[in-house]
Amino acid sequence: MKVGIALNMLHEPGRPDVAVVHEHLALGDLAEPLGFDSLWGLEHHFTGYAMSPAPTQLLAYFAGRTKRISLGTAVIVLPWHDPIRVAEQIALLDIMCGGRCLFGFGRGAASVEYEGFGIPMGEARPRFAEAAEVIVKALANETFEHQGQFFKIPRTSIRPRPTSNPERRFYASSVSPESAEVIAKLGFGMLLIMQNEWSKCREDIDKFHAMSQAAGFAPRAPIILTNVSCAESRDEARERAMRYLGRKWQSIDDHYHFSDGHLANVKGYEAYGKTAKTYAKLKDPANLKKATDFYVSIQIVGTPDDCLQQIGELQKVTGLEHLVAEFAFGNLPHHEAERNARLFADRVLPTLQRDAAYAGSTQGAMAASGKRPAHGDIFAPA
Repeated sequence: MKVGIALNMLHEPGRPDVAVVHEHLALGDLAEPLGFDSLWGLEHHFTGYAMSPAPTQLLAYFAGRTKRISLGTAVIVLPWHDPIRVAEQIALLDIMCGGRCLFGFGRGAASVEYEGFGIPMGEARPRFAEAAEVIVKALANETFEHQGQFFKIPRTSIRPRPTSNPERRFYASSVSPESAEVIAKLGFGMLLIMQNEWSKCREDIDKFHAMSQAAGFAPRAPIILTNVSCAESRDEARERAMRYLGRKWQSIDDHYHFSDGHLANVKGYEAYGKTAKTYAKLKDPANLKKATDFYVSIQIVGTPDDCLQQIGELQKVTGLEHLVAEFAFGNLPHHEAERNARLFADRVLPTLQRDAAYAGSTQGAMAASGKRPAHGDIFAPA
């Protein structure tokens, strides 16, 4: 199994942004020396929910500081961008890192970000699909042209040409069935943020693989993003997870405004509308604890042996071959995040990478039940 680190630079009240960013850059610098396989950058804007507005720029920084690890985006939000510019950035990063890059895409769910860019949110799904099509054309062909609803591009070519074929290593995240179908038809793999009971994730993966096969593409094992709290004792690991993951809910609602229910009336986001009642209930301390208990239960939390057991179970359920972990979440102090990552790297990572039991098998995953505690319509995006 491959294992990576994701950098989620959450603004911390009372501290300058530069201090938070520097701490995450330092954590990123540990990825290769500690033996991890990949490093991932997010994309968010305007609120400090994740201070990473330019993931390819962030990864270009690490391209010059690393030799071995893969560099991934989780995700580039395509409706906010000119696809030609995205293709150019991908091609240049591909050269800078020697073909070590993976690319995740998404369409975003925060109205504040769409408003900030002046993009109608109701156009998100068709903009995503068309931008993705343009990017694949631009990277796969010496010259290309495109005549679509949003982009009309005369015959042209991007320069420099990529050194590998990055368009063959594209993934995308989705929540709604309609978005999953769009992604499957593009031939992309699935980038899954762990936010539901594992058996439900298995159902989503099975449906996605069926859609991929129907579109003529061989299904790929999903890449899964999760939070990890690894400690010498279960009590310490859980206390850290409950305290700092419990802080996520308010930062999520401050950014996405799920609790006001506005997404139920936005074309293409109707499926998100059902999260409103759940987030509104989180204002009650008892419901907040219940939601946090559930969320912690579906992350990787415990001693090194617990982490190995949980990741093994997750793999049996989902067929994953690449796990991406957040070790610094919810303003967890940097020294604790580093201790979290170092313990995992020392006691968990070698087994995941070398033990044949963690090699992954999509076929074996089909039969696994993976029952975890059920909950309502929780949505905790990266």
